[in-house]
Amino acid sequence: MKKIIYILNGPNLNLLGEREPEIYGSESIDDIKKLAEQFAKSKNTEIIFKQTNHEGELIEMIHDARKSDGLIINPAGYTHTSVAIYDALLSLDIPIIEVHISNIYKREKFRHSSYVSMAADSVISGFGIDGYIFALENMLKNIKN
Repeated sequence: MKKIIYILNGPNLNLLGEREPEIYGSESIDDIKKLAEQFAKSKNTEIIFKQTNHEGELIEMIHDARKSDGLIINPAGYTHTSVAIYDALLSLDIPIIEVHISNIYKREKFRHSSYVSMAADSVISGFGIDGYIFALENMLKNIKN
């Protein structure tokens, strides 16, 4: 049976490639989606890849992920602020991997704290868009059969 993994992305990630390329690189969110889809296809895995700038919509997407085999989430700015996203993640009984393109620990001090990390099984930070592939590889090794 084909595995289904949700990859959810939070606010401002729709501006990847345009916004602060010195931090986030020149690749777009569409580039990440294509890379993830190619990798998933090679592993007979389906991904549901979404991005939103709205906290409530991201929470709804997390709720939808309950029917999947695993969740990879880049909550972006909500990482450091959203107890509601943390609570939504606690409702999941699937593996959760938090991903950040930049190394959040080399940035402003407020970015060093993550509500999402308290619900995630692991965190990948600072590997650029390759972090999404690292997360997919790890997820496929660890999801329930």
